Amino acid sequence: MKTQWSQRLRLAVGWVTLFTIGTDLFVVSPLLPAIAQRYAILPSNAGLMVASFSLLYAAAAPGFGATSDRIGKRTVIVIGLFGFTVANVLTSFAPSFSWLLVSRGLAGFSAAAVTPSIYGVTGDVAPVERRGRWLAIVGSGLLMALWLGAPIGTFVAEFTRWPVVFRGLAVGSGLLSVVNRMVWPLGRTSRAVTASHAEPEMFRRILSEIRVTLFWGAAVYGFYTFLGTGLRLYDHVSAGFVAVALVAYGMGATVGSLFGGQLADRWGARRVSTGSLVSWAILMALVGVVFHTGAWLLPLLALLSFSGYAFFPAFQAGLAETFSQQRGTAMAWNNTALYVGIALGSVTGGRIIPRSFGALVFVCAMMALLGALFNFLRPREVPST
Repeated sequence: MKTQWSQRLRLAVGWVTLFTIGTDLFVVSPLLPAIAQRYAILPSNAGLMVASFSLLYAAAAPGFGATSDRIGKRTVIVIGLFGFTVANVLTSFAPSFSWLLVSRGLAGFSAAAVTPSIYGVTGDVAPVERRGRWLAIVGSGLLMALWLGAPIGTFVAEFTRWPVVFRGLAVGSGLLSVVNRMVWPLGRTSRAVTASHAEPEMFRRILSEIRVTLFWGAAVYGFYTFLGTGLRLYDHVSAGFVAVALVAYGMGATVGSLFGGQLADRWGARRVSTGSLVSWAILMALVGVVFHTGAWLLPLLALLSFSGYAFFPAFQAGLAETFSQQRGTAMAWNNTALYVGIALGSVTGGRIIPRSFGALVFVCAMMALLGALFNFLRPREVPST
């Protein structure tokens, strides 16, 4: 009974931690117009906040992943959450847009210590037969930030000011640094092999696997980052409709993530992740067709995100099994690929969205199909550990 309670507590803490990280990332999208007005810049340029966060995350994650395999994931999580607290305080008081970009970069750097380590330590403590489900449950915290954290942040900013949102996130992450220290084991991976010291073939295999995540991240977050902006620019909808659209999209993403983990345990990670990418691309094309139909768009957004977000937990479950002795390193490099993809998607979307929303839909759909192709063609053999 005590063991069962401990397992539930760990899942809850992991979930809340990723919910906080996700809210910090996803709330930027609906806040872009207010932030752009505050610093007298274009909303498309304000999207550089996402790129700054993502690029620093991508650069730092591999190093943190190797460190977590060497010194223990709990230590890296606590350090990362402390840095995340500082970064959000700086974001809320940034005197200029340049300082804002620096603070978002620090937030991304700190998040790189937290997110992969949460995934890694979850994979360490989860029962083998339920690893996909555990990773999906914890990862759903990140995704629930889409439809709960981001809209809450939007409403808070509407009634106060947007810096208040980041101050609240700073308080939450500070508290979580204490809680995470209490619940996770201090142990290290039994036979940690960092990417820098791994066999060259192992390292090449990790990079070959995770390029799929790069295409998924660019496709999915290139669309999501500018979904609110596209609705305001081309449909001229209210802020309330944007919030509802984010809720519909985020709810679909959360449910899709939970189902993705369960389906991966049952049908296999590769089959589920490839199907997710293909179905997302097809539904993305439908979004381009019905974008101006008002309420009809909402259920399609939910279905779109449901199909697309089944990818990530399924793919991570496959990585956790394939690289069992380098789990922290593999998860970190996979998150690096994700945030490189997010940065690529946000920069590409920022260039496209002022001209055409339909073009953004097309580009994102093509990136998803490329990811599906790479996922289908990647080697099937399991590397030695």
